[in-house]
Amino acid sequence: MAERRRKAAELGTAGVRPWGVDFTPDHSCLEAAELAPAVPGEAGPQVRVAGRLLRLRPSGGIAFADCFDATGRLQLMARMDGPAPRLVELLSGLDLGDIVGATGAMGRTARGEPTLDLQELTLLAKALRPPAGKHSGVVDQELRYRRRYLDLLSTPQHQVAFRQRSAILRALRQVLDGSGFLEVETPILQPIPGGGEARPFITHHNALGTDFYLRIALELHLKRLLVGGLERVYEMGRVFRNEGLSPRHNPEFTLLEAYAAYADRSTMMALSEQLVGAAAEAARAIGPVPDSTATLTPPFRRSSMSDLVGAVLGTDPLALWDRPEELAEAGRRRGASIPERAPVGELFFALYEQLVEPNLRDPVFVTDYPVEVSPLARRGPDPRFCERFELVVEGRELANAFSELNDPLEQRRRLEDQARRRERGNLEVPPFDEDFVEAIEYGMPPAGGIGLGVDRLVMLVLGAANIRDVLLFPTLRPE
Repeated sequence: MAERRRKAAELGTAGVRPWGVDFTPDHSCLEAAELAPAVPGEAGPQVRVAGRLLRLRPSGGIAFADCFDATGRLQLMARMDGPAPRLVELLSGLDLGDIVGATGAMGRTARGEPTLDLQELTLLAKALRPPAGKHSGVVDQELRYRRRYLDLLSTPQHQVAFRQRSAILRALRQVLDGSGFLEVETPILQPIPGGGEARPFITHHNALGTDFYLRIALELHLKRLLVGGLERVYEMGRVFRNEGLSPRHNPEFTLLEAYAAYADRSTMMALSEQLVGAAAEAARAIGPVPDSTATLTPPFRRSSMSDLVGAVLGTDPLALWDRPEELAEAGRRRGASIPERAPVGELFFALYEQLVEPNLRDPVFVTDYPVEVSPLARRGPDPRFCERFELVVEGRELANAFSELNDPLEQRRRLEDQARRRERGNLEVPPFDEDFVEAIEYGMPPAGGIGLGVDRLVMLVLGAANIRDVLLFPTLRPE
């Protein structure tokens, strides 16, 4: 760094500004390379490109450099017998990582390399720190996450995953926009965090003198919009849960939720298949994806939770519904940890989560969840269960959807039951939201709704084992 600072000072003394210079390229590096004449030695068109120097090869009366921009690499050449001999010294004196603007004629070397024959070279930004190793890039995984810019700079192919992520987000929006959904924005700061069970982050509003919470879900505000007459709405944005870190969990993550009036669970199944299929196709158009994404081609298998649990237990769990001790003992014999004094629906769900879900590999719609674990979903024909499904792939939940509960009396009872659980010490259960219940008392149309974890979808499509590999700036412990 001391040597680079010295060079910057010398450049300033010589009248070359190391920073703060304007330059407008008229071609990308890839576009310029495609304009190189086919025959070595012929002069091609004039171009202006800008990028970062990541290789320098001075050699006597000639100097070569590799200039990189977002599209790729272009070789620059300055020569003593060329149009601007003084540029040989300037180019040779620059450092790896410096950002330059280059003007000249496109040509091709005797080896066939597209090359810009320099006529002007403008230093746009002097790099005071060297880039990471030009061959190995950033090797340390934690450093890759903490200094993502170094990772992207030293290993440009790592940019592909984030370009694929961006393409996936565009594809999700295109599916929803094409289906008549309206994209909306709802509050991140909320007086009551609802729509899920998780510990929220708490912050304080000084002017109002009250605490607010960072949202843990999008659901309750989007349903208010259904009441207001916006019949198809969605939001894709950050939500926040004050939980631990793991390869599958980041405290802030991207969630997509969509709600459609006069729809139901089956409508949301079809929509989720569209969304997942579009995501895989969009990523494939940008770069390679694992062969396993072939399994993401709809239609997906459907199976009820009771059938899946029964296959593991070797007995019909519904036959034991009124004998929860026997159901719990059947689960213990297969290694399940059973919560004490839990309602039978919670017991049933615990058996599914421990014995079934981790072993579901190919996409499957798991249907018919117990009412006790589905406070916002409509009851099904069997009143013990709700019209709910989760799309499970590779042992993890990817999407969660309901036929939405629009009975305000039943909704009030269920949220009151939740509030009592909170009073008994379960701080992940949200407080009672009177304003939400009041909203649906005005009349909410029958509706279907879905929540889809965007980060997990990107992980699945790209074959990433760690959520930090698909987040540009994941949450890490402070250094």
